[in-house]
Amino acid sequence: MSDRRLEVDGVSKRYGDTVALSDMTFDVRAGEVFGFVGSNGAGKTTTMRIALGVLAADAGEVRWDGAPVTLETRSRIGYMPEERGLYPRMRVGEQLEYLARLHGLTRADAVRATREWTTRLGVDGRIGDEVQKLSLGNQQRVQLAAALVHHPEILVLDEPFSGLDPVAVDVMSEVLREKCAEGVPVVFSSHQLELVERISDRVGIVRAGSMVAVGPVAELRGRGTEELVVDAPQAAPGWADGLPGVAVRSHQGQRTVLALGDGADDQAVLRAALATGPVREFARRLPTLTELFRDVVSADEATKDECKGAAA
Repeated sequence: MSDRRLEVDGVSKRYGDTVALSDMTFDVRAGEVFGFVGSNGAGKTTTMRIALGVLAADAGEVRWDGAPVTLETRSRIGYMPEERGLYPRMRVGEQLEYLARLHGLTRADAVRATREWTTRLGVDGRIGDEVQKLSLGNQQRVQLAAALVHHPEILVLDEPFSGLDPVAVDVMSEVLREKCAEGVPVVFSSHQLELVERISDRVGIVRAGSMVAVGPVAELRGRGTEELVVDAPQAAPGWADGLPGVAVRSHQGQRTVLALGDGADDQAVLRAALATGPVREFARRLPTLTELFRDVVSADEATKDECKGAAA
């Protein structure tokens, strides 16, 4: 496998007094699916636009294969914007062929690639229709075809799964894994964190314009506080309150999710649960990516509150 990679190194961007990106740093390796997650306004789209040259960074650099990304390099990137970038009155086939030609394909190769990707993504029956006449899900499929039609060396996809039904999500996930197997580095953003956890090799969590956590999903989950899931159907609310080192994360029907701090005794938790009646489930688990993300966002909000209090 090639060691080529897309590197975002110390990228910063300001709009007046607003900091959009601050020392944004991460890399996406050849043959890797990298999930890029964060709240709205955290800096994901700005980062992608800088990588594509749509925006200029105030500081830092984006590199591919060790060299700064140039106009020629960008022609080899497949980009899928969050906002639809298709011509609504243009027919699907004509549009994809046109975009492929802009990236340097011959007419014959452009036609061949258009047929290949519209078939692969299930929109070959709409190849003669105007884009504006397609459903939002089919428009999303055509948008992905536009990112793939020129056989890119890098894929940068902003919310590619937005608006897709479960079947289309499975098709698109399979396509991304196939491109990954071909050695293409794939970076995509999504608010569907369960999906990100399922298909990503590594994940980066961005907060307030900076990368705050990055690594394989299992590694990130391992950094979180271990939890205990207890299903005690006869337990009254508050049964676990006051147990040393134990915090109640959530109640999910009859199941209670507990966070275990240092020194917490899971056997003491079990005894407290059994005191309420039968226990049908008692299992340790690591937090999900969704729960980790919520913790990051909560930490951000707490920091903002502290800053406001100090300013007051």
